[in-house]
Amino acid sequence: MSAASRAPQRSKRAPQSSRRATRVRRRATLAAGAAATALLVSACTSGGTSGGGGNTNFVVGKDGISTVAAGKRVAAPELSGETLEGKPLDVADYKGKVVVLNVWGSWCNPCRAEAKYFAKVSKDYADQGVQFVGINTRDGSTTAALAFEEDFGIPYPSLYDPTGKLMLRFEKGTLNPQAVPSTLVLDRDGKIAARSLTALDEKRLLKMLEPVVAEK
Repeated sequence: MSAASRAPQRSKRAPQSSRRATRVRRRATLAAGAAATALLVSACTSGGTSGGGGNTNFVVGKDGISTVAAGKRVAAPELSGETLEGKPLDVADYKGKVVVLNVWGSWCNPCRAEAKYFAKVSKDYADQGVQFVGINTRDGSTTAALAFEEDFGIPYPSLYDPTGKLMLRFEKGTLNPQAVPSTLVLDRDGKIAARSLTALDEKRLLKMLEPVVAEK
């Protein structure tokens, strides 16, 4: 037997600690992906489901609009990033105004159906302390989303959130966005006052917005 054949063979397998770390990273990645997928499973629906359970403090009307009394509202999470135009935007900077958040995608037919109403109402209420902000999701690039805004004359900015990370910041059991489209109305303190998980026409959008604008 040669000296080479008598030499101990080195294993090509990675050390056990390294393999274990790789498995942990893989599980974490899969879990994050599953959470994002679960959130967007209901994407682009003309219907929707009401969230919550337990002591949620919100009331769901027959029209699917959920509302919360002023003293029982919770603050929206930190929502910041870059707009479709690549400019920085932080929703917290609009504190003191009523904010309408609309989650949308250029690929979503219900989003296209409601877009003209959002464009109109955002212009009508611009001088009444109301700021509209879009959250664009699941668009692989900004090209189609920017074309959507141009087609419908959208005058307000949209955060670019292709993987839905911003939506995952909302706590479960609150008025969190669970579908595309979803619309939230934040009061002047940045707290969530109303939510819809369906496409809105002008009448239903104003039904969400006007009571919060009227608050002092």
